[in-house]
Amino acid sequence: MAATSDLPTHHRALVLETIEEGFSVKKVPTPQPGPGSAIVRILEAGVISYHREIYNGERGYEFPKPIVGGLSAIGRIGAVGPDAVVLEPGQLVWVDCVIHARDNPDSLFLTAIHEGMDAGSKKLSSDVWRDGAFAEYMKVPLENCFRLDENRLCQELGYSVRELMYMLYMLVPFGGLRDIRLEPGETVVVCPATGGFGGAGVQVAVSMGARVIAMGRNEKELARLKEHVKKGTPGANIETVKMTGDHETDASTLQAFGTIDAVIDLTPPFAAQSKHLKSAIRALRRGGRCSMMGYVEDVINWNVMAMNQTLKGKLMYEREDIVLFVKMLERGLFPRGKDLVDPKVFKMDECKEALDAAAEWTGIGRTVMIEP
Repeated sequence: MAATSDLPTHHRALVLETIEEGFSVKKVPTPQPGPGSAIVRILEAGVISYHREIYNGERGYEFPKPIVGGLSAIGRIGAVGPDAVVLEPGQLVWVDCVIHARDNPDSLFLTAIHEGMDAGSKKLSSDVWRDGAFAEYMKVPLENCFRLDENRLCQELGYSVRELMYMLYMLVPFGGLRDIRLEPGETVVVCPATGGFGGAGVQVAVSMGARVIAMGRNEKELARLKEHVKKGTPGANIETVKMTGDHETDASTLQAFGTIDAVIDLTPPFAAQSKHLKSAIRALRRGGRCSMMGYVEDVINWNVMAMNQTLKGKLMYEREDIVLFVKMLERGLFPRGKDLVDPKVFKMDECKEALDAAAEWTGIGRTVMIEP
């Protein structure tokens, strides 16, 4: 274990005192490691497309204040508690945002995003694991640090740490696709596919060996998506479908592609009334599966019963999904460089610009991060 004296007494962090005041860079005490925890020196902190809506109050998410913002990140272990047996100072790690109560895994929350839905998650988010990754240092549960083979990823495969931050988007659809047991060779509809998580879902499904039908309203972005995937994964089997908004028309268009085994939905809240998921489910084969990770309303009809279809809700992903994803990444199953991601990077004192950029720089291969 690294001596805690190796850590600075204070560090810089982006602190949100109130919604009205917004973020400001402040000097705060550096946390110290204890049993079950690690202190991580943050290298890149991910910014998602709706971070701005969370921290300006538009989404109405509940979280304690004051708070250091953020979500998942990539960093290096700075110090570990006395019960760490694998993690050690200097290691490159993925810091994951999904925190579970150790004595009740069903009690969970997303770091510095939402306090969760029960008393246990609210206690942990307020009293124990309060602050996020928009900082130079972050205290993290040991089980939320995932070792990355830096030599393999950065030397042999040529990823930069910034490029690896695209895991922020890819892990979410990977969790949904694993939950419905997508198999190589199957056909999956990704809808909508033109946003951050949807675009990443297309890349993940292709890398898992599936045939992908990408649905979206923006024809220009659909074309860019297809070109991006084909360039990074030559031979990828990908089709695109423009949503018309008419349930029957879109269902017929999908059915023309033949057997559809699975659907993953990643609809944002503002599109909750869209009929695209209803159309995709209508096109599913008998016994087909659907991962519902978004906010679409009104999707259940007699067809689900008649066709023995399975609709599964899924929040984020499980620990074993992260472990498997990292293995796939280290085996070279994903594209590299700009064939995977084109990042935009900001400093802490450019927080407003970072949040604004993340809201606009969306779609496959695009991500934003704050670099302490």
